[in-house]
Parts: sequence; structure tokens; C-alpha cells
Amino acid sequence: MSMKEMNEKLSIITRVVVHPKYRTIGLGTKLVKETLPLAGTPYVEMPAVMAKYNPFAEKAGMQKIAEQPPPKEALAVAETSQKLGLNTQLLSSEKYVLSKLQTLSEKEIQTIRDALIKNCHARFMKYFFCHMPFGRKQDYAKAVREASLERLAHLIKVCGFLRQTKVYLFWNSDNPISKA
Repeated sequence: MSMKEMNEKLSIITRVVVHPKYRTIGLGTKLVKETLPLAGTPYVEMPAVMAKYNPFAEKAGMQKIAEQPPPKEALAVAETSQKLGLNTQLLSSEKYVLSKLQTLSEKEIQTIRDALIKNCHARFMKYFFCHMPFGRKQDYAKAVREASLERLAHLIKVCGFLRQTKVYLFWNSDNPISKA
């Protein structure tokens, strides 16, 4: 299928946000269910982290087709961070991570650097080499060794996001699931 055909046939729901005051009353389900037939394409895809915990899109008629577990590299960096006293639930907060890094000794900072180098992931490399789809590992290692605490905090924030399991949902207008 060409990109043009794919754009004509597939829409993507990238985010559904409901104000906390209006959560738990089925508003997310209603929004998705009523929007699917209005998308203008026969297929709708939705990658979502929260769908693992709140199946509102499935209740709206989407079908869960896959779960993407976190990459082992992100889990390893998170484990090292936890051993050094960082709360893994807060790794996605760059401000929190930076404040914790500032309390660590040089040896502990080196432990973080070593973990990031040993557990190199394409998303980590992209931070230093955004102009290249894939940087070179030796250049990445050098960049991590020379990175400021602010840059390390950003890498750990990326790690926090990568640790989340993504759920992929799909809707086919020819075969809608009626659940809600």
C-alpha cells in the first residue's frame, strides 16, 4: 500500500484527554465511540499507554491488537537508577531526576553514565544525534561521558517514557465491535 493510500484509509487517535473532574463517568468511551465513524477513514489506530489500565477505547469498539513491552535497555537503566535511590515512578519528571542527580556522588553519576552506555537504545542515541537516524555507539558513549547533569536527566526521562507498556488498538468500520 502506498503512503497516499494509507493516509486515505487510516486515521490515528494520538491522545484522548478528559479533565479529572469528568473522569470515571464514561466520557472517554463516549468521545471515542462517537468519533470513530466520523474519522473519514475505514480504519483507525490508537497507540496508548493508559489503555493498559483503562480499557475505554475497547469499550468504545476498538480492538486491542498488540502490547509493546518496554525495551530491556530502559528497564536496566531504571533498575540502576532505583539502586541509586531514584523513584522509578518519577523518572518521567526531568525536574525530579535532575534534583536527585545533583545529590549523587561522582561515582554514582558514573554508574548512571555506565548504565546508559551499556544499555544503549536508539531513542537515547537520538537525543545526541537527531540529525542521524542511528548514531554510532562510540560517539554515543563519548557524548554520555561528557554530558551535563541536565542532559543525563533528559536521557533518564526518556527512559521513564520507554518503561511504559504501549497498547495498540484498531478499529475497522466494516467490522465495528459493539460493546458500550
